[in-house]
Amino acid sequence: MTLSRLAELSADPSASFVLIARDGADSVELLSGEVVDVDLLADIPLTIDGTPREVFALVPYRQVRERGFVAQDDGAPLRCIVVDEHLTLPTPALIDALPATPVPLQDAGFDIADEEYAAIVERVIADEIGRGEGANFVIRRDFTARIDVDDRTAALTWFRALLTHERGAYWTFAVFTPDHIAVGASPEAHVVARGGVVTMNPISGTFRHPAGGSTRETLVEFLSSTKETEELFMVVDEELKMMSAVCSDGGRITGPHLKEMSRLTHTEYMLRGRSKLDPRDILRETMFAPTVTGSPMQNACAVIRRHERQPRGYYSGVAALFTPNADRGHDLDAPILIRTVYVQGGALRVPVGATLVRHSDPQGEVSETHGKAAGVLGAIGAIDRDRAAEARSDADAPAAEVALADDPTIAALLSSRNSRLADFWLNPQGEDADGPFQGRTAVVVDAEDRFTTMLAHQLRHLGLDVTIAPWSDVTDAEIDAADLVVAGPGPGDPRDTENPRIARMRAVVARRADAHRPLLAVCLSHQILSDRLGISLTPLDAPHQGLQKSVPVFGEDASIGFYNTFTARVAPGTTAVEGAEVSADAATGDVYALRGEHFASVQGHLESILSRDGIRTLERLVSHAFA
Repeated sequence: MTLSRLAELSADPSASFVLIARDGADSVELLSGEVVDVDLLADIPLTIDGTPREVFALVPYRQVRERGFVAQDDGAPLRCIVVDEHLTLPTPALIDALPATPVPLQDAGFDIADEEYAAIVERVIADEIGRGEGANFVIRRDFTARIDVDDRTAALTWFRALLTHERGAYWTFAVFTPDHIAVGASPEAHVVARGGVVTMNPISGTFRHPAGGSTRETLVEFLSSTKETEELFMVVDEELKMMSAVCSDGGRITGPHLKEMSRLTHTEYMLRGRSKLDPRDILRETMFAPTVTGSPMQNACAVIRRHERQPRGYYSGVAALFTPNADRGHDLDAPILIRTVYVQGGALRVPVGATLVRHSDPQGEVSETHGKAAGVLGAIGAIDRDRAAEARSDADAPAAEVALADDPTIAALLSSRNSRLADFWLNPQGEDADGPFQGRTAVVVDAEDRFTTMLAHQLRHLGLDVTIAPWSDVTDAEIDAADLVVAGPGPGDPRDTENPRIARMRAVVARRADAHRPLLAVCLSHQILSDRLGISLTPLDAPHQGLQKSVPVFGEDASIGFYNTFTARVAPGTTAVEGAEVSADAATGDVYALRGEHFASVQGHLESILSRDGIRTLERLVSHAFA
């Protein structure tokens, strides 16, 4: 009956349904129902006439505008299928029933030529990362082609190929609505909420299997890459910002693990915390994964808007399944929409992106987009084995008899990464803080970097009652009333006084300092405070984006994570300027921290997972500001 029901739905061009094979399941779920397009995440109809309903939603990238971020508006709908029927299909029988004839591609190629894409990469590294606009950015291009087969037949063929040949995907899925069809095998669960526990799964680093399959030696080389390691740490930091916004306990890191798929292997962490928020609010606060956008998130959206030629559609959005639970609420399961093929009117599109960091090589990033596209096309059988191998690897490389993640050498290499990370985020923290600053209030001024959510969580752990206020909304009355003001980090050039955000952060720092009231300035605001004290500001020769350093902080060496392109700099050996003590690099004069009457500042991000001594250093600096 279930297979005949699928045949009925497939034959009806007006029918809307979804096929989902979840990680580890030996069956495929078939969900069908009526389509409802809504404007906002809050409008997703989880309850109809007082009855909780199961809802599947395709959330487009343009939905980031709900968070106040910019995006090209292509009109891609926030599409919901209100589920009337939820069936289970046995995978072997389904595979036998699905079409298997390969779908040939015509007029295939990238919409942006390799040399043009390499030039975009160069500009982003120089003009965006090089000017302090962020740590990493994902810029995508699309592989396009035409097919002569009916869209639905093609999609079912590709879904069969994924079920047969792909392994390790979190979701393998096919979504059918009258004017939008998507088929994919997403490796990454963006956000899951079940029983009050929220999980995020940042995945980064891409190892393309060589011909014959991956080996211990080739994987060790990949895991030893500085670029790949730092790329993962940066996206974990970015997702912890989101976790700290939605979880009362801030979130805890476990891992790292290997994500082994048929053609690619990635590295991943798991982040877990507790939340009482509506799942739609959790989804809104976590739009979207830094692995497919960049960091800091708000500026990443602006960079994408400047450098991508076409709107993203659903690429980097999520497929979200809201399922009623026993508490009359809803659980949420939402993978990222990557490794996905979109087909409409015989036109195929496979969006792929590369994560650009300060170490990026333009030709290497070009190659990465080729590899990702080939991985998708090879998995769905749209290109043959020889072409897939030429593009990136042997698409049919045999799986290792023993998972490489279980190899002692690989396991030890993965585990060793955590020695660089802050225990604060690796260990349970609890919700109740009894720290040294109980009874005092703090306002954290957000300068468009949600590191402030992690910083606020740490301050709460130290006992403070914390409010986060955006730079554009914080009032002078709020600045005056707080026991402590934390002027936060943010992107951009601290010398750019024409920028309204920089100008406002300068006013916040000046108002608090002039009042001789407790102030902590972080990163961008540390640079602003330095300039106020007459210390020169200058760009670094190479950006410190996601860099871990051991630096002197007033008598103690501290391991701290840095995300800065500019630095305050004094003459080497300087230990004081008028009104402040200076802690600086002995050789370069780069200023790492300042302290004076009722204020302290720090260049690094004490809240970062890279700051092993972050919480201790934060407590020391806050204590000085209160002294």
